[in-house]
Amino acid sequence: MFTMEFLKTCVLGRNACTAVCFWRSHAVQRLLVGKISTTSSRSTVMPAWVIDRYGKNDVLRFTQNMMIPVIHYPNEVVIKVHAASVNPIDVNMRSGYGATALNMKRDPLHIKTKGEEFPLTLGRDVSGVVMECGLDVRYFKPGDEVWAAVPPWKQGTLSEFVVVSGNEVSLKPKSLTHTQAASLPYVALTAWSAINKVGGLNDKNCTGKHVLILGASGGVGTFAIQVMKAWGANVTAVCSQDASELVRKLGADDVIDYKSGNVEEQLKSLKPFDFILDNVGGSTETWALNFLKKWSGATYVTLVTPFLLNMDRLGIADGMLQTGVTVGSKALKHFWQGVHYRWAFFMASGVYLDDIAKLVDEGKIQPVIEKTFPFSQVPEAFLKVERGHARGKTVINVI
Repeated sequence: MFTMEFLKTCVLGRNACTAVCFWRSHAVQRLLVGKISTTSSRSTVMPAWVIDRYGKNDVLRFTQNMMIPVIHYPNEVVIKVHAASVNPIDVNMRSGYGATALNMKRDPLHIKTKGEEFPLTLGRDVSGVVMECGLDVRYFKPGDEVWAAVPPWKQGTLSEFVVVSGNEVSLKPKSLTHTQAASLPYVALTAWSAINKVGGLNDKNCTGKHVLILGASGGVGTFAIQVMKAWGANVTAVCSQDASELVRKLGADDVIDYKSGNVEEQLKSLKPFDFILDNVGGSTETWALNFLKKWSGATYVTLVTPFLLNMDRLGIADGMLQTGVTVGSKALKHFWQGVHYRWAFFMASGVYLDDIAKLVDEGKIQPVIEKTFPFSQVPEAFLKVERGHARGKTVINVI
């Protein structure tokens, strides 16, 4: 059951959110207009950064002739992109990571030939303005300022326009500019999935809990620190010494420098943790669970999983089987040791972004932007993200 739920979560699509979208759209339909807005005189092509094959950074290509996306389903909206961002997933996808699973999601009946996903536009985050709405869209109207995170199997946001399902969109926080807003959706939803949906933590049960965040200075980590502190947790952040000032400003109560000595030895002086969020993976999994409070419902959640790699390496069927065996055996092993072991993944959700926007406008969450690039320098932005050691997000100003 757990394995099937995990696989369903990983490939969350349009239909999985139907009930939620029904509620959102009908709850406010008396306030908003849902008719389609069209502009017959507009161009049929737009500028975009695309790839025509997988590879290193030289596969990125700027074009002025990418077809402007159109609405195919009645719950979709067209957004004019003001700002986007580059995440590690974009760098990995550029190199072909996850192509097997993502192509299955794009074409589940295998009707298309190999390579039909190209030209492929990368970029997951968007902050911009609604240009057109499908007939079933009631929550938004043309002219609304919105933000969203686009699932990785869809065409991305490093372009002038992008089509997004209405259930993936939310009204942009009023307190943020488009540049600031574009830094948050993908990492915020990834962290929200791990902390709230998988970890079970929220503003009502988090007060006083001891939380450990491994890899605390990147996009997911900096958001996780802030939301945990907003909910009243005691947060220990693991990062390098040069990021310690940043994470302390965001609210971390204790900071562990992984470069100054053995992290395990440094953690022994602290109380056992109720929750661990792992953004690092690798060898951390072999020792991190030892620092959870045993037989108390304590949970370890990792965002570094072999799911997509298994499918790339073994194919769809064998990859899914291997994934199920791996996560099931690990969960069972740690359950008998008195702790919970879980995997988490990004989940596109306008409803969750609504909650996050409220926290932002209340001043409890602030964007953490390391560097901003103009649209002409997207390849440079990819190289920066590829070098790692992030101190927040890398944002692209599209206009």
